[in-house]
Amino acid sequence: MTTPSDDAARPVPVRVVLPADPLLGHPEQEVVARLWRRRQTATGWVYLVGLPSYRELEDGGVEAAEYRVWVRAPEHVRPVDGVDYDQVPTESLPPAPPKSVVSEVLGKRRPSGWILAKVREGRGPARGVLHAPDCEEAPEGAPLLDVQRALDAAENPGTQLCTLCGCAQELTPMLRGFDHIGDS
Repeated sequence: MTTPSDDAARPVPVRVVLPADPLLGHPEQEVVARLWRRRQTATGWVYLVGLPSYRELEDGGVEAAEYRVWVRAPEHVRPVDGVDYDQVPTESLPPAPPKSVVSEVLGKRRPSGWILAKVREGRGPARGVLHAPDCEEAPEGAPLLDVQRALDAAENPGTQLCTLCGCAQELTPMLRGFDHIGDS
């Protein structure tokens, strides 16, 4: 939506929630202010509101003024019944860029890392199975291993590499080199 300049925009009333002041014992308060514009950010919406205030003149007098500030919506603003907010200048986030051809062809990427499922069968050294994080056989809540820790675990004779999730196909060339691939 286009955003006219502040001079061309006509503000509309909105209720602004002022914070409580525990030091003075004041609860939250609402005041009617003027809504000048709305902006969507990555963390949510913010509204530019003009709060009624006063300012001191050079001759010592005082006049009504407006203090403009951005506030979070909906936490700090409430609509005024019967007011149409459709004409408020609104800046939305630009649409998300289209997916790249690469991501469309390859699809969703697998999460990085590996998970070691420890298996204890009686006495003797610990045994385990290495899985990809998205493997159905991988235990939930197990720590994620980086490449070096996964390779260290894979070198243990008691560790197997899962063939269901492709862990064996991914780690075996790194363990034994890429030359053996054509041998089988």
